[in-house]
Amino acid sequence: MRTDIANFLNFYLKEDLMLLNKSEIARRFNCDPRTVERHLKIQRGDLKPTVERQKRPSILDDYKSTIIEKVDMHGASAMAVYRFITKKGYTGKYATVSRFVKEHKDTQTRKATIRFETSPGLQAQADWKEEVSLATKCGAVLKVNLFLIVLGYSRAKYICPTCDRTQETLFRCLMNAFDCFGGVPKEILFDNMKTVVDRAKSTFAKVELNQTFKHFATDAGFKAITCRPYRPQTKGKVESLAKLTDRLVVYNNEIEDYDDFVKTVRSFCDEINGETSQATGLAPNDLLAKEKEYLLPMPDMQCLYSYLRPEKTCKVHKDAMIVYDGGRYSVPPKFIGKTLSALEYDDGNLCLYYNGDFVACHPLSDKKFNYTHEHAAEILRSDACKGMTCSEIDDFIRDNLSGMDIYLEG
Repeated sequence: MRTDIANFLNFYLKEDLMLLNKSEIARRFNCDPRTVERHLKIQRGDLKPTVERQKRPSILDDYKSTIIEKVDMHGASAMAVYRFITKKGYTGKYATVSRFVKEHKDTQTRKATIRFETSPGLQAQADWKEEVSLATKCGAVLKVNLFLIVLGYSRAKYICPTCDRTQETLFRCLMNAFDCFGGVPKEILFDNMKTVVDRAKSTFAKVELNQTFKHFATDAGFKAITCRPYRPQTKGKVESLAKLTDRLVVYNNEIEDYDDFVKTVRSFCDEINGETSQATGLAPNDLLAKEKEYLLPMPDMQCLYSYLRPEKTCKVHKDAMIVYDGGRYSVPPKFIGKTLSALEYDDGNLCLYYNGDFVACHPLSDKKFNYTHEHAAEILRSDACKGMTCSEIDDFIRDNLSGMDIYLEG
């Protein structure tokens, strides 16, 4: 019973109550007019007030705080909690505990359904749609994964088919997405996927990021955020995109092979980025032009490439060169004695890093010795040609090194 309404009506005589405007009173007390009508009938004596039932004590009362702590902080199941509190003296049934845990989770979920909007450049949401099956014209069934990412403000979308969901694949997809969007959002929201979260160190309430992923996020410039418990709507934008990809089923028995499916997905992504969004009333492509102004600049891609392949380590010898697949490649003399990471890329280049910092890049070659002109000059200047001028060293390199079994970059 609303005591505030009852107290207000106490100031009126029985005859005056008949003349009161129920709608006006309802607006004043922010309630339904029927609530006011019921109170008026009670005041006039036409209706007896209902007696509120006294709340009975529950057998769980002494354990509710413990149950909530174990469920919210550690993700404990109802059965695990039941076993735990039984040892603490609880004598009730498991069904009572299970019902309380379900009601608690439902309550928390309802509290977390507020729509979440973001300002330009602030956030993106990323996820996988796993094991999508599609048949080719020949009847072969392709099972692929779809990497999905959506910018929060513009709703600009990027979709990438992949054969696996490894961490290296995730890194490659994110890098391609940054290139597609023309920048990096300040935050990216992820599910608690194993390539992002260190599950061994995480609890239900406190999530620990995977160390390699944490380094990648730092180098890329974004802050990684993981979903909080009981908040299925937090990633609503990317969940909507996942449902949108169901439109790809019409291409069953229409594609030639995996490469053709990749082209189909790219075309589909371009198509939905040109469609009017129900949430914004504009096409994502139209809003992306504005959002690009607020995105972080593109990161050092050479640095990010170092996350894509298993590293080989090479020690720098006294001649300021490393040995890789039988060939020798130059580095600045200051790295003599250091151990570098060597990464070979699909474009035919070998990149060398020291503690994650870029050192040098060489085209892979079948020559025994491979120098850059700059490294060759620096090596000679530090040893054999100490007394020579820069022009004399350049002449020496041209006259002596160019004719040997050496690849010399200009």
